[in-house]
Amino acid sequence: MKNLTIGIFGFGCVGQGLWKVLHETRGIHADIKKICIKHPEKQRPIDPGHFTTDPAAILEDPEIDVVVELIDDAEAAFEIVSRALRNGKAVVSANKKMIAYRLPELYNLQHQYDAPFLYEGSCCASIPIIRNLEEYYDNDLLTSVEGIFNGTTNFILTKIFEENLDFPTALRLAQTSGFAESDPSLDIEAYDPKYKLCILLLHAFGVFVHPEQVFNFGIGRINDFDIRFARSQGCEIKLIAHCYKSGDRVSGYCLPRFVPKSSRYAGIKNEYNAVDLESAFAESQFFIGKGAGDRPTGSAVLSDISALTYHYKYEYKKYAQNGATFSNEPTTIDLYVRFGRENQVNPGDFLEIYEQYSARNARYIVGKIALDKLQAAVWLNDPEVNIVQWGQRD
Repeated sequence: MKNLTIGIFGFGCVGQGLWKVLHETRGIHADIKKICIKHPEKQRPIDPGHFTTDPAAILEDPEIDVVVELIDDAEAAFEIVSRALRNGKAVVSANKKMIAYRLPELYNLQHQYDAPFLYEGSCCASIPIIRNLEEYYDNDLLTSVEGIFNGTTNFILTKIFEENLDFPTALRLAQTSGFAESDPSLDIEAYDPKYKLCILLLHAFGVFVHPEQVFNFGIGRINDFDIRFARSQGCEIKLIAHCYKSGDRVSGYCLPRFVPKSSRYAGIKNEYNAVDLESAFAESQFFIGKGAGDRPTGSAVLSDISALTYHYKYEYKKYAQNGATFSNEPTTIDLYVRFGRENQVNPGDFLEIYEQYSARNARYIVGKIALDKLQAAVWLNDPEVNIVQWGQRD
């Protein structure tokens, strides 16, 4: 087992979580030599001697062989990670936005400089999904990967359906509980689970997918009518990231979905995440774990550090095997669309309409629509319009 000397960038929620779990575990031989921070005036719970504001103190130190990147700024994170890889250092990151946007470049840097880059903490926190896709499912024929990938929105939706809170109150509770940022748009508008889906698409199906190719629609427009409608159908609403393979085509998107109260997803509460895998050999497997918080994400980062003591690196086996391409063009979904005014939504955009409802204050359509048609619909940009996926498996 290799002894590691670590340099960390960032000491926020995840950085402090990593510090805690690393000092509580007995199985990893690793020492944190230096932590690079942006604001030295902030009060922190450990000795100030651990900190520096100079990135070179970590990146150019020959004794530091592992760089752990845990900052919020995606562009700055890429500069840190790419420089560390060029210097031959192993890198661990939990920055899902940076990885999702820069994955082809990061893939090439790993191979060019023969330096491992691990990022289990970027996807679903405590659920070890990336390494399972890389190792357990390396030769299985996966057909679908989906799940609840965002702990913040799941916390909010749980409070709405379990405790009858309205959306603004549930959001404020998520913020005071430390699960949502003061600007929660990355979570609420489903960008966070989309970034995670882009990463998993490479490890599950071997395709590089830019985030702009993946359709996302969040939970920010859910109102009391939508909640009452869900309950009338014996359902809750969950934000689901979904990707699947059909022949040589891979598709993926992130949407809120009606799920029956009897479903496995309805049983995933608060900040917990879930990942559902379908494959030819193993059939269905369901992973559950905490998806937010300092210790769950810190434990995922810790698992990557542990793997580096055994010289582990991703082999990207599905990419080597792959002949698939990503396209949402032929994909159709069953959709509930709620709106307020007559002619606000064009029924002609639907391939088939199953149900329509019209009242003074609210209208809805339930029908089948092509995903590319939905993405191009002008009415989708209207803040009075909300959509929820309908009729998918439990």
